[in-house]
Amino acid sequence: MVLYFSMRMREVFLAISLILVLGFQQAVAASYPYGKDHMVIGEVQTYEVEGDESLIEIARDFDIGYNQMEAANPTLDPFVPGEEAVVTVPTFWILPDVRSYDGIVINISEMRLYYFYKKDRFPLVTTYPIGIGSEGNDTPVGVFKIIQKIVNPPWYPPPSIRKERPELPKVVPPGPDNPLGSHALRLSLGTVLIHGTNRPYAVGRKVTHGCIRLYPEDISEFFKVIPNGMKVTIVRQPIKVGVRGRKVYVEVHMDDYRQKVDYFNEAVKLLTKKGLLKEVSTEKLYQAVQEKQGFPVEINQ
Repeated sequence: MVLYFSMRMREVFLAISLILVLGFQQAVAASYPYGKDHMVIGEVQTYEVEGDESLIEIARDFDIGYNQMEAANPTLDPFVPGEEAVVTVPTFWILPDVRSYDGIVINISEMRLYYFYKKDRFPLVTTYPIGIGSEGNDTPVGVFKIIQKIVNPPWYPPPSIRKERPELPKVVPPGPDNPLGSHALRLSLGTVLIHGTNRPYAVGRKVTHGCIRLYPEDISEFFKVIPNGMKVTIVRQPIKVGVRGRKVYVEVHMDDYRQKVDYFNEAVKLLTKKGLLKEVSTEKLYQAVQEKQGFPVEINQ
C-alpha cells in the first residue's frame, strides 16, 4: 500500500522547497526537504542558450554534472547547442535507496553526492554533482567516514600516475596546477579523497583515479559543514524509484559498469519490492528505461 502525505504536509514541503531553492538556482547547490513519502526532490527546469554557451558551461551554472546535462539533452551538440536552443536542466532527483539517510551518500552511477542533515529538527538534503574514477580506477563502494580535512592540500602523485606522467614532481604544491583544488576530505579508505579540482569541466565525468571531485565553488561550501568522523556511504544504483504525492517516478542512468544488466527487469524488481508495481504503466516504464534520461520520469498508469 502506498502512503501519501496529507495535503497540509505537501503544502509545507512545497513552500520550504521554494524558499530554499529561490536564489540558489544557479551556481550554488540547493537544499531540499525530504521524508518517507517524499523521496523525489527538485524540479526540471528549462534554459534558453545565449550566444556561444556550451552545455558544459550551463551545467556548471546550474550545479549539474556534464553527464546529467548530456543525457537530458541527447539531440543537442554539447559544445555548440546553438543560440536560443532550449535546454532541459535536470535539477530533479530521486534519493538513493539506503538503509538510513545520515551523513553523506554518494551514488556512483549518477555521479552525484547527497548530504543529509537537520535544521531546526527538520530533515534536509543538499546535493552536488561529482567526478569519479575512470575505468580501471573505479571509485570504491562501501561505508566509510571522513578522517581528515585539509585546506590547500598538496598533491603527492601516486606511482601509477607518475608512471603515466613521469614529468610530474614528487609533490605538487597548492595552486592552479594542483588537481586537488582548494580543499580535500580524506576517507577512511586512505587513498580516496573528496576534493575540489582545477578542471571544473571534469565534474560529471569518469576521469579520476578513484577520488571524488566537486566544482571549486561547491567544495569550499561543502568543506565548511562536514565534520571529521562523518559517515560516507557510497553505492552504485543506476536505477532508482520513488514517490512524490500520488506520482511514481523512475530514474535511470547509463552505467557502463552495469551494461549487461537488464535495466527493465531491475526496475520491475525495485517497484515490486516497494509495492508500487500495480501503480505503473508498463509502456511508460519501458520507454523510461530505453531513454535513460538521467532524471525522474513519471510512470503512473
